[in-house]
Amino acid sequence: MTVETREITLQSRGNCDIVDITAQVGKDVEKSGINNGTVTLFVVGSTAGITTIEYEPNLLSDFKGMWNRTIPENIPYDHNKTWGDGNGHSHVRASTLGASLTVPFVNKRLTLGTWQQIIFVDFDNRPRSRKIAVQIVGE
Repeated sequence: MTVETREITLQSRGNCDIVDITAQVGKDVEKSGINNGTVTLFVVGSTAGITTIEYEPNLLSDFKGMWNRTIPENIPYDHNKTWGDGNGHSHVRASTLGASLTVPFVNKRLTLGTWQQIIFVDFDNRPRSRKIAVQIVGE
């Protein structure tokens, strides 16, 4: 078994900014010395998350709308009393979505469905520089 660790760095706009990182993850797997295995992605930070979705404009709008309905920005969050930064909703959204995702690959190709892309979602209330740890494991 072999393990390779890499990093994706990106600039995000915050406020439920959704970034398709599928191509970058695929390139990292292709460049690795590993043919078959899994790639685990982990968001470094507590106000962003990662998942898969069909990266299509109307679905992205539906996805953002879901977050606004289920975990709205404009209600009181006790976290905001601690730091005064107004991003309590960001932490709750990120913890609900999750900070990691594992995708299998075969012959250096991600085993994603035709309409399935890997997305990073920044829930914070401001633009940020973000890091995603990429760990490729296999043989």
